Amino acid sequence: MVARSAASRLAPLFKHARPSVSRAAFRAARGYATVGSEHTMTVRDALNVAMEEEMIRDEKVFILGEEVARYNGAYKVTKGLMDKFGEKRVVDTPITEMGFAGIAVGAALQGLRPMYVFEHSALFPFLEFIKNHRCEFMTFNFAMQAIDQIVNSAGKTYYMSGGNVPCPVVFRGPNGAAAGVGAQHSQDYAAWYGSVPGLKVVSPWSAEDCKGLLKSAIRDPNPVVFLENEMMYGVSFPMSSEAMSDNFLLPIGKAKVEREGNDVTIVAHSKMVTHSMEAAEELAKEGIKAEVINLRSIRPLDIDTIIKSVKKTNRLVIVEGGFPMFGVGSEILAAAEPGSKDA
Repeated sequence: MVARSAASRLAPLFKHARPSVSRAAFRAARGYATVGSEHTMTVRDALNVAMEEEMIRDEKVFILGEEVARYNGAYKVTKGLMDKFGEKRVVDTPITEMGFAGIAVGAALQGLRPMYVFEHSALFPFLEFIKNHRCEFMTFNFAMQAIDQIVNSAGKTYYMSGGNVPCPVVFRGPNGAAAGVGAQHSQDYAAWYGSVPGLKVVSPWSAEDCKGLLKSAIRDPNPVVFLENEMMYGVSFPMSSEAMSDNFLLPIGKAKVEREGNDVTIVAHSKMVTHSMEAAEELAKEGIKAEVINLRSIRPLDIDTIIKSVKKTNRLVIVEGGFPMFGVGSEILAAAEPGSKDA
């Protein structure tokens, strides 16, 4: 009875989830992170703080991208960083994603730590580059212009050099569907990059996720694709005292159980965690206790946490914002099903 009820309730809940974040969802989000926290922070500010702290810690970290410096970024994620670190470490670039993704990779191969940002305003694609090389795309849809640099130059060099030439570059920016944008600006690249050997792929949800995982990504010797969601930038989350520390790191490849339950397991990443938490609240009204798992990381994928939960609940629902075929959910099912057969 519980199984049929859970299955019948979940599908409509996700089907009718609105593409925009409602005021109620914004208020609810404040209760998702650490309970009783004295601090709150938006996702946007968490990303900004993470970059600032790592740029202070390591002078090799820098940012490169379109509109990241004087304009403070299309989504204001890099606000104030040029004023603090100067134009040599927060660099505005022309609109040429492949060229500056290549520069980011080259800088990383020479020992710098760039952040390359795929982020843009209404008219211009936007790249952000940091010196542990952090590369920011205005949205990851524009990363298609630079995919050879990401997949081949960044993704394969560490392996092809026999582990002798690390490539510590971070490619970050908004990913997935947003409000009022066309089909070519609404794609979710989690499964795309998750299938590429040599890349680590992160898909954070909360402010703590964003701060802890971005700092870990900047310090990682591997190229990391950091997939954000622009509809989450303004959402506030509680922050623990630990998360407010400049030494706060989260391990890449470890999921988090956001809500415990024993009737059904719901697995999601990025903005879909919001909808999963909302669905769990609705199910709770009918006596169904859903366990919600926030993946945090796409590659490596924390299958062990999922299997442990499914062995307890015997039911698995996966929620993602990607294409219907060949997605993250397909990989989870293929990997988790053999390990949970004895559930």
